[in-house]
Amino acid sequence: MPPRGSSFNSKMGGKRAEKPLKTLLRLFRYFKNCTGILIVSIISILAYSAASNYAVLMTKQLVKVLEAGIGADMAKYAALLIGMSILYAIAVVTNFLLNRLMLSCSARVMCALRKEMFEKMQSLPISFFDGRTHGELMSYYTNDTEAVNELLHHSITQMLISISSLVFVFGLMASLSIPVVFIMICMGVTVFYVMRGVTKKSRKNFKKQQYELAAVNGYIEEMIEGQKVVKVFTHEDKAKAGFKVHNDELCKVATDANTYASIVGPLMNNISHIFYAITCTVGVLLAAPVPGEEFLLENTWFASHQAFLVEGSALIASLQFVRQVSNRISQISQQFNSILLALAGAERIFALIDMPAEVDEGTVTLVRVEEKDGTLKETDRRTGHWAWKRDNELIPLRGEVKFADVDFSYDGKKQVLTDVTLYAHPGQKIAFVGSTGAGKTTITNLINRFYDIADGTITYDGIPVREIKKNALRSSLGMVLQDTHLFSGTVMENIRYGRLDATDEECIEAAKIANADFFITHLPEGYQTQLVADGANLSQGQRQLIAIARAAVSDPPVLILDEATSSIDTRTEKHIEKGMDALMKGRTVFVIAHRLSTVRNSDCIMVLEHGRIIERGDHNALLAQRGKYYELCTGTSELS
Repeated sequence: MPPRGSSFNSKMGGKRAEKPLKTLLRLFRYFKNCTGILIVSIISILAYSAASNYAVLMTKQLVKVLEAGIGADMAKYAALLIGMSILYAIAVVTNFLLNRLMLSCSARVMCALRKEMFEKMQSLPISFFDGRTHGELMSYYTNDTEAVNELLHHSITQMLISISSLVFVFGLMASLSIPVVFIMICMGVTVFYVMRGVTKKSRKNFKKQQYELAAVNGYIEEMIEGQKVVKVFTHEDKAKAGFKVHNDELCKVATDANTYASIVGPLMNNISHIFYAITCTVGVLLAAPVPGEEFLLENTWFASHQAFLVEGSALIASLQFVRQVSNRISQISQQFNSILLALAGAERIFALIDMPAEVDEGTVTLVRVEEKDGTLKETDRRTGHWAWKRDNELIPLRGEVKFADVDFSYDGKKQVLTDVTLYAHPGQKIAFVGSTGAGKTTITNLINRFYDIADGTITYDGIPVREIKKNALRSSLGMVLQDTHLFSGTVMENIRYGRLDATDEECIEAAKIANADFFITHLPEGYQTQLVADGANLSQGQRQLIAIARAAVSDPPVLILDEATSSIDTRTEKHIEKGMDALMKGRTVFVIAHRLSTVRNSDCIMVLEHGRIIERGDHNALLAQRGKYYELCTGTSELS
């Protein structure tokens, strides 16, 4: 198998979004799942921005009333106050509605995104999972999706509110003072270039942070799974030292990423203060003369540039708008970290989604058949008989497997299998023995097409396996792996996983064949006992018995037993031999075993060494050859 723990950066593959804008636009496509909600949200944003900013504009009228004396028009003053209160009330309601709608919309988008990620993972080849720890894979569903969720739920809402408010503010300020608008434009340009410079520095570091976070999660998950091994060999200090390396690197990258991002807020605040002071200065210099100051009105410059003068009431409103602009820009800067982190997570997610799926060029399918008038007919009924359907031809599924001059390498460099030729006739039991790494498990993985061969041919009932659809091929094979995996659920559900339409009676019968019925019936709740943490409440041998029962209930024509009895004691093994014999009767069986006692009755035993078949024959024939197998049986040589 290829080594685990490979770098995410070098092995992600696929089409990656390189630009933040491109990634953001791609993310927005997922809003098609809530178009109606999004439209109402945008209307709410516009209503909120309009209401809050028109309320600010009304201060100009309030000041004018005050200049004339509050007693002069008390009714107008009260009406203005009531109008402002109504506008602010509308702003509060629309803001609440907006946040509630965006919460619902972001939940739908994240649901669609997680669904697409999970479906993509189901379509990826085994080689993708070989090089990654569970923690690294889970990081997609935790760190990356949470960062994106924060962007969709909170950051985008604040950004849209801020941008729409800025548009309203600039429009309203244009009606108050052209010079102040010009100052605000200068402020906007300054802010744009400052944020552009910081973004270039931060985006790269935030992307590194997501990768390092995945590496840390992967290490933690691996240490938790192997905690017993760590303690057995007293490697706690080594585990802590290894974690320190990963954690220190994450700390360094996270510090670099947030260092640049954290200066945005202070920069924006200070820039806004500077422009606020400039606006005050310009406003005072351009303050329009009040009635009675005839010497100013007669001044030549004022008389010719009255369009640039600012009334006192307009100046007060303009300063409020300047503060409004400052607050909105400050809000944008506060979302800066979240946006960069989310875009880094989104890039990783899209890189996963864009990875090429497992290629399946097969056209041959597997169908149920029944015999009528001496010919096979396709049927939907469960008959216990299957056939390969190629075009309109039905080929009986017999379980004949042949390898011809097969070469294979996992990485294209180190050869794992060389010139392997073998055949298994229907109903034969073929056994593989040899040292660890000799290529035994690899052969069974090639039958399943978990990997594709580099050279040679593999046929199943005379059909090249490349021509058979992978789902059809794999559904015709039953496997019991050395590393047993059980799912959360009841014992019955785990056995039924072999064939989802199996009845309780069929599951119990399969358990009896595997000799698992006795211990299952003595569990606290029998077949309804809940299994947790990959069956941690069972012994390793019991877990393997359930895996054998799961294979038995699938009723496959070909069985692959990869060290299927490695965790079962010799006494239990003898008890299930009869049941296994009944299970294997009439089926082609491939057996991988270290215990030679389990392969003695095989029709053909193949001895592998360094990826080559060096001996083949039945038990007696191989003993007569007095070769490697003879040495293993007589104890003069051992399997490593």
